[in-house]
Amino acid sequence: MKKIYSFVFVVAVFFQHANAQPDKMSVSIDSVLAVKFTPDAPGASILVAKGGKIVYRKAVGKADIQLNVSMQPEMIFQLASITKQFTAISILQLMEAGKLKLTDSIQQYLPNYPSAAVPITIEYLLAHVSGIPDYLQLSYTAPNLERWDFSPNELIDSFKHRPLQFTPGTAYRYSNSGYYLLGYIIEKITGTKYQDYVQKNIITPLGLTNTKFDEGNNIIPGRVQGYQVIDKQLLRADYWSPSITYSAGVLLSNTEDLFKWNEALKSYKVVTQETLKKAYTQYKLPDGTAVNYGYGWSISNIDSGVCIYHGGAMNGFLTQESYFPDEDIYIVVLCNSQQAPRDYLAGTIASIARGKTPSSTHKPSETLLASYLGTYQLEGNNKRTITIFQEKGIVGMKISGQQPIAITFVSDTQFQLLNVLDATGIFESTNGKVERMIINQNGKYIWQKIK
Repeated sequence: MKKIYSFVFVVAVFFQHANAQPDKMSVSIDSVLAVKFTPDAPGASILVAKGGKIVYRKAVGKADIQLNVSMQPEMIFQLASITKQFTAISILQLMEAGKLKLTDSIQQYLPNYPSAAVPITIEYLLAHVSGIPDYLQLSYTAPNLERWDFSPNELIDSFKHRPLQFTPGTAYRYSNSGYYLLGYIIEKITGTKYQDYVQKNIITPLGLTNTKFDEGNNIIPGRVQGYQVIDKQLLRADYWSPSITYSAGVLLSNTEDLFKWNEALKSYKVVTQETLKKAYTQYKLPDGTAVNYGYGWSISNIDSGVCIYHGGAMNGFLTQESYFPDEDIYIVVLCNSQQAPRDYLAGTIASIARGKTPSSTHKPSETLLASYLGTYQLEGNNKRTITIFQEKGIVGMKISGQQPIAITFVSDTQFQLLNVLDATGIFESTNGKVERMIINQNGKYIWQKIK
């Protein structure tokens, strides 16, 4: 009997190892990560889920270079703007409880906020159509303001008197200010801190034990260090006060908790199916134009499939989570460097997980292509540039402070960023001279050609 038992055991072990062999998808993602990351540099944590089950989870690179700590899949990152999902859901929970209406004017809850000719509603804040300028893009005279601690009211005072960028509700422009205001409205309605509301009504009930609030000096086990590159030198990311990001970007978490969060959303544990459908629906402007944003999420059609996603970017961190509901595929990419190829990773891993291959591309004439090459400057921000270049037959885009991204043409003037979710562009010319480039991704960004 012992010999038979041993034989059965050996067979079982053999099949365990046989079944443990990496599948094609895992091998492909491993290959992408091996090219983009080295063991001694900042890294990333990646998760892919299909049908409600995690099918790929891996970490690469270093979590802390100074201490020589390798990245682990369970480690915790700054989420940055992925926080906006939690803020949006909090507002929608209060709506379901009858505590507010999305058509309510924000002055109803913030009476000291300046009145506008057209009311600014809560819905306008959720969909980034309020016209309120983004406080993170404004110029301030005091140095190192990002290190200062502010109360929500104090920070709101810093931008509330700035002119509106357009009539509220008539255009889309991504604005952290809107989500900062939403956090303060939550406090005004509930009488509790924003963080306390989210903890009690979302984090604790869903068992998101690795989801935390940055409080500056709090100790969070497994928290990774963020990195930046200045003048080609790798440095630890500068300190930012958590009060700067607040309800627009204060949360920390890991890939597994974000997977749990998505599972809770799709099973309607936090808001009803009807409410979530509204959050996942593109907002329509008065002229009927649909913008690629709902309430807390971007929504686009990518490779014949709906994608619901959001990215995050802040000092030392780049993050992205994407959900393809028709295929029930969920992907998380968390990076601890501002120079990480987040967009490329998110797009490439999505293509691999979905079994998609790049479509055939158009080839402009060499003369036309040569006219596109050069440096472009972001309208309204002369510190941000993009260089269009050609090298070894590949046309690429080098964004200041980031790794190059290949672009592919779909017509003589229209292009898309290779393997980047929902990023398209067009070159515009006047009298045969290229004057600007427009890139559409979570909004419309105009880049003027300067050389």
